[in-house]
Amino acid sequence: MRLDKFLKVSRLIKRRTIANEACDAGRVKLNDKVARASADVKAGDIIEISFGNKTVKARVKEVKETIHKEDAAEMVEFI
Repeated sequence: MRLDKFLKVSRLIKRRTIANEACDAGRVKLNDKVARASADVKAGDIIEISFGNKTVKARVKEVKETIHKEDAAEMVEFI
């Protein structure tokens, strides 16, 4: 699954366009490398997102194309 879509589906970022802009600005890292929005995400990957002076780091537990809002927290594990 594309990184920008995963960020939206997992509810780490609210909208896909914002996820895309964050990737373009270099604020999203995938396995300690700056990632493009088209990067492929799979289980076990580590995503790091910089929001101003705050950083969120999460490990991907599973990848699903669609998921209910209540179950989105099961897709990632915060580190």
